[in-house]
Amino acid sequence: MSDLPKQPLENTYWRKDAAMPAFDSLSESITVDVAIIGGGISGLTTAYLLSQEGKKVALLEADRLCEGTTGHTTAKITAQHGAIYDEFVNHLGVGGAKTYYEANQRAVDFVRELVEEHNIPCQFEMEDAYLYATTDQGVEKLRKEKEAYEALDIPHEWHESIPLNIQVKAALSMKNQAQFHPLKYMAFLANEIVKNGGKIFEHTVALDVNHDAKPTILTKNGFPVTASSIVAASHFPFIDKGGLYFSRMKADRSYIISGVTQESWPGGMYLHVDRPSRSIRACTNEEGETTILIGGEHHKAGQGGDTRSYYEALESYAKAHFDSFELTYEWSAQDLQTLDKVPYIGRLSPVHTDLFVATGYRKWGMTGGTNAAIILANVIAHGSDKYEDIFLPSRIHADPSIRHFLKENLNVAAELIKGKVSPDEQSIESLRNGEGAAVHYDGQKAGACRTSAGELYIVDTTCTHMGCEVGWNKADQTWDCPCHGSRFSYSGDVIEGPAKKPLTLLSPKKSS
Repeated sequence: MSDLPKQPLENTYWRKDAAMPAFDSLSESITVDVAIIGGGISGLTTAYLLSQEGKKVALLEADRLCEGTTGHTTAKITAQHGAIYDEFVNHLGVGGAKTYYEANQRAVDFVRELVEEHNIPCQFEMEDAYLYATTDQGVEKLRKEKEAYEALDIPHEWHESIPLNIQVKAALSMKNQAQFHPLKYMAFLANEIVKNGGKIFEHTVALDVNHDAKPTILTKNGFPVTASSIVAASHFPFIDKGGLYFSRMKADRSYIISGVTQESWPGGMYLHVDRPSRSIRACTNEEGETTILIGGEHHKAGQGGDTRSYYEALESYAKAHFDSFELTYEWSAQDLQTLDKVPYIGRLSPVHTDLFVATGYRKWGMTGGTNAAIILANVIAHGSDKYEDIFLPSRIHADPSIRHFLKENLNVAAELIKGKVSPDEQSIESLRNGEGAAVHYDGQKAGACRTSAGELYIVDTTCTHMGCEVGWNKADQTWDCPCHGSRFSYSGDVIEGPAKKPLTLLSPKKSS
């Protein structure tokens, strides 16, 4: 089969000076103690911890390490995940909310201690994490959050202002949180895994898990990986086994820009609790140059309309609040949220006790992924972890889980129907270079994209997961599913699950 052009990678601030190690694809059948699918922070940290325990570990990554969500983060390492603790106290109780905080603070401390112990050059900095409000409703939200902090013994401080050029009505900070350069940190983990005898394979796509006898991963390369335990750390769970994760999570896209400014940075990490949301932090490289990262403008995956407008809104915001802001990079990220906003971490089910999953970090993957790795490594190596119960994937909290389940799946049904009856938008002939759109082709609805080089690709827009109609993402040059968040390249290749099969390529035809 002839190779199609690969989806071009988005530019991110982290990629410009990070040297991630490269690894060969799997070329033989192997047997290990633990096989891990996914080369982001969850997978790499889990592999690192288990290799430290003396386990024989193999990690499989479909593309390159950290090319997914981990490489598209704002890289805050914090237990402050928005104004969430008041909600958790109400839905999970004080005990459950405190467990969530302590588990995530343990993850913050783990990263700090590892960086300090090994002197990892990853621009690690301790910072306070601020929530700030610009409306009366936002202030009331912060007051309730402060009460929750007090009930949970979370170190905090109330502020009437923040040290940025932003007029706020109130702010609440969580003390002693952190930020870093994620790819430089991940490079250290990858090298340590290999030093500990672990194996890493890139460009190795997992197709399925055979669970007839000992768990075995079937790969596109044709070489199986047999293991005593298998961990699905691939953002969207590769292994389902009746877990119905596609119906118990929603996929959100958010947008990030970076730029340089003439202003000095006062420190801190910031998150707006009102709409539109804004996440703000800065990072300084070895040359002393300060770059500001601004994120926000989220929407449900595949339902964002003109995605270029989100980058434009962020840039306008940056120029209004930071002197002489000059854009350097822009990128987007896709994050999964569970029904109750608590990640799914642990054994896949009471039946499949040798299969594990880690997902649903809700935009807080640096802490969430590290927390997941600590829990999984303890459960696999020692049988349990003191925080595991609240994160169990098989759990269900009647409120708010059932309400959110019904809401999200009604939305899926509406998108499925809308996609089948919506009119074609554009003729193939009118497409300019770099454009994509729904078209009518060879008697059927299709999606066409003309690359920047003028090459035309036409795909069947029926998502291979459950049959919804994908739409064109103008900013990222991808085909996105509005139902469960699957994403495909302009030539139909899978970029993000839950879909496992590519879109059917209608033109140019694949040659054998």
